[in-house]
Amino acid sequence: MLDVHKTPGTIKLTSATSIIAVPTPSRDPDDPLNWSHRRKLLSMACMSLFTLASGVASASIYSILIPISQDSNLSLDTLNQGTGYMFLFLGLGCLFWQPVAQQYGKRFVYLTSMLLTLVGQVWTPFAASSSAHWIGCKIFQGFVQAPIESLCEVTISDVWFEHQRGTWVGLYAFMLMFSNFIAPVVAAPISEGMGWQWVLYWGAIFCGVAMVVLFLLFEETNYLREQTDGHMTLEDDHVSELNEQTILVGGEKQVETPTPDSTSGADLSRDNSPVSNTLVPPFTPKTFTQKLRILDKPRPFTLWTMAKRPLLLLRYPAIVYSGFLYGSGLIWFNVLNATASLILSSSPYTFTPIQVGLAYLSPALLAAVVGWGGGYLSDVLRVYMARRNNGISEPEHRLWVLVVYIIVCPCALILWGVGAASEIHWFGLVVGMGLIGGFGTIAATASVTYSIDSYREIASDSMATVIVIRNLMSFAIGYGITPWVTREGYSKAFAQAAGIAVACIGVFLPVIYFGKKWREGSKDRYWKLVQESIDKGIAH
Repeated sequence: MLDVHKTPGTIKLTSATSIIAVPTPSRDPDDPLNWSHRRKLLSMACMSLFTLASGVASASIYSILIPISQDSNLSLDTLNQGTGYMFLFLGLGCLFWQPVAQQYGKRFVYLTSMLLTLVGQVWTPFAASSSAHWIGCKIFQGFVQAPIESLCEVTISDVWFEHQRGTWVGLYAFMLMFSNFIAPVVAAPISEGMGWQWVLYWGAIFCGVAMVVLFLLFEETNYLREQTDGHMTLEDDHVSELNEQTILVGGEKQVETPTPDSTSGADLSRDNSPVSNTLVPPFTPKTFTQKLRILDKPRPFTLWTMAKRPLLLLRYPAIVYSGFLYGSGLIWFNVLNATASLILSSSPYTFTPIQVGLAYLSPALLAAVVGWGGGYLSDVLRVYMARRNNGISEPEHRLWVLVVYIIVCPCALILWGVGAASEIHWFGLVVGMGLIGGFGTIAATASVTYSIDSYREIASDSMATVIVIRNLMSFAIGYGITPWVTREGYSKAFAQAAGIAVACIGVFLPVIYFGKKWREGSKDRYWKLVQESIDKGIAH
């Protein structure tokens, strides 16, 4: 929310306007919202390292499927089925890991996932002995790597205020896409020089190094702000013990600090905290040794309560739409992966495996630009739209960034598929790859930030729901890509894909119109869930 009165305790936007910090931080220096900028950047660097290491591990075999098939006698269909099951369990695994992260700590889950990913990388070369062994290994890999799909977004919401999240979700989307695009580039020469097995062994070494760095530097971000401050309970849809005006915007509570005229003489200028008139206990910052604890502080056992929540959240249209948007962006990335080697290795292009791998540099570079830039643009766009909306920021404001995606995505699909059918120069196909992969980060950023901004207090639960929907769509498309392209041909299939892309992305227009009404209709059961979290000590 924008504060045009320049209220003390707000984050300055310009000389004439300020942004009120949402959510409201506590006085505790170990509250992630109160961390220094350097401490927050270190957390984001560790999150990015985790995403890179786990993402590389999941995508490293894309450009070496032929050597694996020739060496193991497993068919390409079997290898691709394994990838499909991996994507399925990357989604379903969130239903397990998200509750565990809330119960025992995100740091514990990050480290455990990294360790088990290392195990999976060592196991994979031995799993090529049979189809069943291969499928089982890929299911294990998807399950243990599931935190990469949903935990990072919640970590960002733990550390940054609402108006800052888009930039960092953009960074996460970039690292996720970049890891998937750069892995095939690196894997091809390793396979040529050392054998395909060493692609996995080097992946295990990378995971081991990342795990050591995360253990030393990655702090826990779970923080029960309500209990720490000793005053946050939800009664009659407002925070009753604070002298604040609460604005409810369709399922999202935004807190406006009173202006000096409404504070009965209280001197707010002495404190830069949004809550300056409450009594708070003294806080002792954590020592380095305390920060190394793997498990979060003990809390009542509530795993079952948290495990069933992602399924209950299917009743929330904003969350279901976020999953659909994320999935409709990811399926084109899967279509690209399924057809890249086939198109570029065939006449007239006849790329070698290394050249196919190098072609992935195009989406990797564009993901860097679009991922970071798109996230920053969504932050700027939301502040701009809030100014036009009497200072009130709505989650739907972020969706306007999809105007760019609805133009670029179908054009890129036509350039890739119709261009291949027309045998255009290979450079045009590489540009098409870059546009499909790079601009997919816009859908990822928009979907994640929309879900989190709509229902901040249950972000961890909602992200599990979003990722399950997304990966079910990805799993389904995996079975249909090859028959579709084979039956229709490149030109017709990708022209159809462009039309489907327009229809899927275009859903954002009715969501912008109806989204607030949907959130207002769900606010009662939403705040009931939030109160339940506070009562059971699982709110963050």
